[in-house]
Amino acid sequence: MSNMKKPHITVMRSQLSRARGLGSGQAGVGHWWAERASAVALVPLSGWFVIQVFRLAGASQPEVAKWGARPFNTTMMLSLVILTFYHTQLGLQVIIDDYVHGKAHLPAGLLMKGIVFLLGLFGTVSVLKLALAGSTKGRVAAG
Repeated sequence: MSNMKKPHITVMRSQLSRARGLGSGQAGVGHWWAERASAVALVPLSGWFVIQVFRLAGASQPEVAKWGARPFNTTMMLSLVILTFYHTQLGLQVIIDDYVHGKAHLPAGLLMKGIVFLLGLFGTVSVLKLALAGSTKGRVAAG
C-alpha cells in the first residue's frame, strides 16, 4: 500500500480565476490619484518656498520671525509641510507594498507611518513656533 503513488491532478485555471479573491483591482486608484494630486499641489508650494528662501537670504532672525508670523506665510508653510509629509508617506507605502513581503510588511508600514507622522509633526510645530514667536516679538516691540 505504501508503494501506491497519489494521482497527479492538473488544475486548469485561467489567470483571472487565480487572481480572484486577491483583492479589488480598483483598490489602488484612490492611492494613485492622491499621489498625483499631492505632487501637483507641491509644485507651486515648493516654488513659492524657494523664492521666499532667496528673498530672506541674509535677513536677521527677527525679520524672518516677522515674515513667518504673517498669516499667509504661515498658511503656505503649513501647507507645504503637511503635503510634503503626506506625499512622502504615500510614496513610501508603495515601496513597502512592492518590496516588503510576509510578516515584515505590517511592521514596516506602521514604522514608516509613525516616523513620517513624527517628522511631519515636528515640522508643523516648528512652523507654528516661528509664527507665534514672530507675532509676540512684534507685540512686545510695539508695546
